[in-house]
Amino acid sequence: MEPDSNHQISRRALLETLVAAGAVPLMAEIRSGAPATNDTPRPFRVNIPQSSIDRILSRVRETRFPDRLDANDWRYGANWDYMKGLAEYWTTQFDWRKAEANLNRYPQFLARIGEFDVHFYHVKGRGPKPVPLVLTHGWPGSVFEFLEAIGPLTDPASFGGSPDDSFDVVVPSVPGFGFSSKPKGKPIGLHTTATLWNQLMTEVLGYPKYGSQGGDVGSGVTNQLAHQFPDSLIGVHFSGVGVPPPPEAEQSEQEREWARTVTTFMGLERDYYNEQTHKPETVAFALTDNPLGTAAWIAEKLKGWSDSPDALEPVFTKDQVLTNIMIYLVTDTIGTSVWYYRGRLDETSNLTGHVSVPTGFASFPRELPTLDPPQSVLARNFNLVHYSKMPRGGHFACWEQPRLLVEDLRQFFRKLRS
Repeated sequence: MEPDSNHQISRRALLETLVAAGAVPLMAEIRSGAPATNDTPRPFRVNIPQSSIDRILSRVRETRFPDRLDANDWRYGANWDYMKGLAEYWTTQFDWRKAEANLNRYPQFLARIGEFDVHFYHVKGRGPKPVPLVLTHGWPGSVFEFLEAIGPLTDPASFGGSPDDSFDVVVPSVPGFGFSSKPKGKPIGLHTTATLWNQLMTEVLGYPKYGSQGGDVGSGVTNQLAHQFPDSLIGVHFSGVGVPPPPEAEQSEQEREWARTVTTFMGLERDYYNEQTHKPETVAFALTDNPLGTAAWIAEKLKGWSDSPDALEPVFTKDQVLTNIMIYLVTDTIGTSVWYYRGRLDETSNLTGHVSVPTGFASFPRELPTLDPPQSVLARNFNLVHYSKMPRGGHFACWEQPRLLVEDLRQFFRKLRS
């Protein structure tokens, strides 16, 4: 997802990523047990009825494909040949039960917080003093993005690291995405999500202070936490974040070049963002109950925003792509996930002023330019104590390069551990 801001129009465009993007009917079937109650997390396992899986696969088999535009790349949007191959793999080889078992590898819970049942992974660290850390996904991602990082973060000694670097890891599903409950009739944005996360970490789980990491929507939530609850935070870490450019008269040549790159990028890539922000229900009608349409809408971003060397194939395997897509489909949340763009616009957020919380940033070479400002721009807006240039990776940092992100988190929080 890409963000927006309340700054003046000329700078607003360049801001695009102050946060980012970016299951009521099925939730009773998905949950394991009764609804959670306040401050009492209830164990949860993903367990989708076979009838739901069969219906999705049937819809994919019955899809009428659009006419084909000749292209061996993604210049026209979703590539016809890739989508044809994905549909065939989906209906003949993809195994949801295997994907479901993978999602159930680590302990999951539901907690009733305010108006929402918040789904989250909670894995305790193995070390002398684990740091509590909340990891927030974006759109069109999910908690699945962080799965391969949970083991190395919580049990570093088993992955060649030091137990002194261990974390207690919490990975929640943003309400309206995946296995958390949905907003009812009105979208939510950063302020609500940050409030929920702070309650989850401090009241439900009882951590006096914690760290936060995110990119895309997760960067907006993390940024909001830093503004809204600075006293609760040990530090914040971003793999991408939207910040306003300096005044033009004060820009260095590097900063001017970045601003020009952002302007060009937005002219080419912001169409989906504007539609989802301004007319989210139209997008919801187009995608809801349309599995292959949802897959095309998501797969285009997985290809275009990742560090993929192949002209046709995303950096992710078809099993990875379909697992992420199916999380939206089995929970019936593709429409409410799109709502989040409008929620960010409608809901007042406080992202102005310098962030005093110690901040780390990992710059991935194929990150969206709107979310990858120069180090000098970051230092204007944050208490930047850690900055890394990564050798590879794109927008879906932890999903694409979990080892690189894990090591960067270890290095950053070593500076803050007491």
